[in-house]
Amino acid sequence: METISINKSKQSQVKESQLIQRQVIGLFGFGTVGQGLYHVLQGVPASKAYIKKICVKQEFKERPVDKKLITFDPNVILDDPEINLVVELIDNADDAYKFVKASLLLGKSVVSGNKTMLSHHLDELIRIQRETGSALLYDASACGSIPVIRNLEEYYDNDLLTSIRGILNGSSNFILSRIFNHGESYNIALKKAQDLGFAESNPAFDVMGFDALYKLIILTVHGFGTYIHPNDAFCYGIHNLSKYDIRYAQEQGKKIKLVATLRKLDNDNFTIFVLPTLVDSDDYIYNVEDEFNGVVIEGAYYDKQFMFGKGAGGFPTGSAVLSDISARFHNYRYEYKKLNFFTPPAYTTDVTLELFIRYHDMVDLSIFDIYELIERYNGPEHRWVIAKVKLSTLIKVKDLIPKLNLFIAFTGNSDFKSGNL
Repeated sequence: METISINKSKQSQVKESQLIQRQVIGLFGFGTVGQGLYHVLQGVPASKAYIKKICVKQEFKERPVDKKLITFDPNVILDDPEINLVVELIDNADDAYKFVKASLLLGKSVVSGNKTMLSHHLDELIRIQRETGSALLYDASACGSIPVIRNLEEYYDNDLLTSIRGILNGSSNFILSRIFNHGESYNIALKKAQDLGFAESNPAFDVMGFDALYKLIILTVHGFGTYIHPNDAFCYGIHNLSKYDIRYAQEQGKKIKLVATLRKLDNDNFTIFVLPTLVDSDDYIYNVEDEFNGVVIEGAYYDKQFMFGKGAGGFPTGSAVLSDISARFHNYRYEYKKLNFFTPPAYTTDVTLELFIRYHDMVDLSIFDIYELIERYNGPEHRWVIAKVKLSTLIKVKDLIPKLNLFIAFTGNSDFKSGNL
């Protein structure tokens, strides 16, 4: 694709007082979700919404659409004053950032589902929206068909929220379901997820916890009003899961789930992390299986509320994109209420987590700088400990941990308080 040029004279900013008469859409990307969206919009009257141009990267690829709609130059969309909504559905996060930022600077509103791009640049994109009056919607970026972001904006728009916790990645959850419910090995379960399209040929983004972390960062902005850069947070996935870890969980009557946790510690502080977690049978997310997501939202007076839906696959994402397009027709925008009307709590890593750590080499265990040792097992083939470890320590060695022959999981047995769990 060609270099983007921003012509300020061609800004198409929509003023708040105006009603949007018609969505004229410029679409970036025409993969599975993009094609599905195109076909869905064929059933919508052109007087309300239609795709005017589709910008793609590969010039010689056949596409089931009129060739007159296709362009390889992003400026064809950006410089068109009639296009008032840009829909970004591409895989490359760097390109997505360029197109989304350029569109917002030109006053064009945007719908995006790119969680990687959003989690790394959301603070800047919020500022641009304020300056230009454009709107950026991205319910498709977190939890597929579950409208978590919209609910945090509209229903949980007060200062009573205490935690968001759940399964945010459908691919890893599908793998764990095959392991614990069907007795399959990790490798067989992963292959099945790839064959069904729930996991990529390179599954690292999902199974190492990055996908869940990026979604959690987005939810944190809407839940607590604080932006955290991904480099400052901790995630660890299921890629090193072994038969020993599975056996331990089963002996305890538990399942292992990849859980994203956001928790308010007191009035001024909160923490976040993504970890495999030993989940009890009475936990809301215990029976969230296959490619489904499950989110538990808890507040000071409304206790726990549970949201459930498909989190992997093109159709759940497509439905969220379509919902955002419809919302823009009614001039809906995120108000970022927690940023604008409350004093956001501060992110802290001064938290102690109780972990199950399975290891083989004592030297590997030493990197955790264990705060308190609770239980230890030394076997002929492997070893494990239950120990308390500082979250700040985990972040310091987060790039090293996935390379070692070990596995860690949050036991989930502790209370959240500043300084400990």
